[in-house]
Amino acid sequence: MGFSILYEDNHVLVVEKPVNIPVQEDKTKDDDLLSMLKNDIKVRHQKPGNVYLALVHRLDRPVGGVMVFAKTSKAASRLSDAIRRGAFEKQYLAVVRGNPPRTQDTLEHFLLKDHKENKVKVVSANTNKAKKALLDYKIVGKHNGLSLLSVNLHTGRPHQIRVQLANIGCPIYGDQKYGQNVNKPGQQIALWSHKLAFEHPTKKDMRENESLPPEDYPWHLWPEFCKRS
Repeated sequence: MGFSILYEDNHVLVVEKPVNIPVQEDKTKDDDLLSMLKNDIKVRHQKPGNVYLALVHRLDRPVGGVMVFAKTSKAASRLSDAIRRGAFEKQYLAVVRGNPPRTQDTLEHFLLKDHKENKVKVVSANTNKAKKALLDYKIVGKHNGLSLLSVNLHTGRPHQIRVQLANIGCPIYGDQKYGQNVNKPGQQIALWSHKLAFEHPTKKDMRENESLPPEDYPWHLWPEFCKRS
């Protein structure tokens, strides 16, 4: 299937997104995760007709890790509302080049997306259409000029973690878009959706799901954070 199911019930589906697969169909027309999941549900549950599955948040194409999808319109509405209210906890792991200036910090920037170039830049707060971006990071490991960060994302702006970390002089390992001066073509970006915690849309209890990156370079430098193969 190309993905792992971490949790599923009648309302939500939590999966581990593989790297380098778009979350939904784009201009490349490559296989996308949303279509793959719909087809999987149709086959496993022998559902006739179209399968309802809603995308409530996104991961960039090269990024892997845990994602949640809504299997009903009620779940989609409530999960989307939780994201808007900041009640959806998203934690990432990122390997960056260099050492951030502080062991832990809160980063606040205003970002503007160039849709034609599909690239985001940091701008001043009064820039037209700029959106506030907020995250916390903590250094959890260092090795030969690389740092492993735990990142808590408080807003969900496009490319947010990538551009904010690059802006403080610590581009993510393998990021060709925001670290092209220090990364080589072909290197896999070391950014991973590690944990998602949210209130279940119908059961109302808190659910937390975790996904670990593979034992590939540079993740394997910190084996305690890697998935055992």
